[in-house]
Amino acid sequence: MSLIVKTNSNPFFIAMQDGAQAAADENGVALTMAAGKEDGDEDTQIQAIEAAISKGDAGILITPNGPAVLDAIEKARDAGLFVIALDTVPDPADAVDITFATDNYLAGQLIGQWTASTLAGDDAVIGLIDLFDDKVVSVDYNRDQGFLNGMGIDVADEQVNGDEEATGEYSGGSYTIVGNEAAQGAEDGGRAAMENLLAKNPDINVVYTLNEPTAYGAFQALEAAGKGPDDVLIVSIDGGCAGVGQVADGIIDATSQQYPVKMAELGVEAIVELVETGEAPEPSEGLDFFNTGVALVTDQPVDGVDSIDTAEAASICWGGE
Repeated sequence: MSLIVKTNSNPFFIAMQDGAQAAADENGVALTMAAGKEDGDEDTQIQAIEAAISKGDAGILITPNGPAVLDAIEKARDAGLFVIALDTVPDPADAVDITFATDNYLAGQLIGQWTASTLAGDDAVIGLIDLFDDKVVSVDYNRDQGFLNGMGIDVADEQVNGDEEATGEYSGGSYTIVGNEAAQGAEDGGRAAMENLLAKNPDINVVYTLNEPTAYGAFQALEAAGKGPDDVLIVSIDGGCAGVGQVADGIIDATSQQYPVKMAELGVEAIVELVETGEAPEPSEGLDFFNTGVALVTDQPVDGVDSIDTAEAASICWGGE
């Protein structure tokens, strides 16, 4: 069996690797690991898929780096390998046998609802820091569009980032979207993206970020610009131990916690079951993937949005020592 993640530089995928290895050991499965050189590196993932086919793996677990890997996944399935996606639902979803993932749209909605309520009617000047600007993946648009939907902002096409009206009304008042910047899921990308957004409009008071490394980079840029926690709300998605600590420290105001170890464990167990019985798990009701859960994490709860505090989140986070 092979596990092919997006990158080795993100604690999310490191936790996923640890979870998969533990599950493989428990089930007596030999596990080979591979990763893209960076988030979005499709070529290295394709090479890893081809290697898995060549060595006769029973199955592949993969967090797809983009649509270019789908042809290689099809070749793997044609060769008799079971392919399970983790974290990112491919388009189409039936390009793999099953996906174990966060409901990324819901994760975005939760931080959007929290933001709208926390603003309490104040004008929202929003900067959005996404994953890519050169390719389309579901985790990217689902989080972004879910956030805007949670804010009560009309989205034009739910599979396209950045095509919303630049100004209008959110559920509590008026909004202005300053723009969308891509950060490739990395801290340095988040810092550069935030600098670009501030150059467009220094009055930004809401920052949506795809993940917590991006959020920390954005925080650094805001701090360098003389903007503190009282000036800007930063919201994100991940729920790693570092990110939960940043929520506790007031660097991030709210995040949606996801569970990569659970994704990996379920993926390994599903391939074992597929090999032994030929039966695949079913997607969650109303979804085209198996939902592994999400929880809003904040120490500033609001009415009408369920959340857990950082103490509870720290007890179930991932990526800690």
